[in-house]
Amino acid sequence: MDMQEQTPQTTACSLRELNVEEKARIVSIKACGELGRRIRDMGLVPGVDVEVIGRAPLRDPIALRISGFTLTLRNNEADLIFVERLK
Repeated sequence: MDMQEQTPQTTACSLRELNVEEKARIVSIKACGELGRRIRDMGLVPGVDVEVIGRAPLRDPIALRISGFTLTLRNNEADLIFVERLK
């Protein structure tokens, strides 16, 4: 059996995949450069809990609740943030 077969499956998904009222914890950010810095500056860093509180009619942008404030992200930004759903 090789190492890949022994590795457990992760439950991480992109932030964009969450539904309204769903909560999750950030596990990784795949953005680099200026966009990565801007995302981190907004408080979106691994270990932080977020909740999707709304979406625009065409599902872009996505509204999040993080550390007591509301933040909106475009879907292309949300695609670069990976989370694990919280029960």
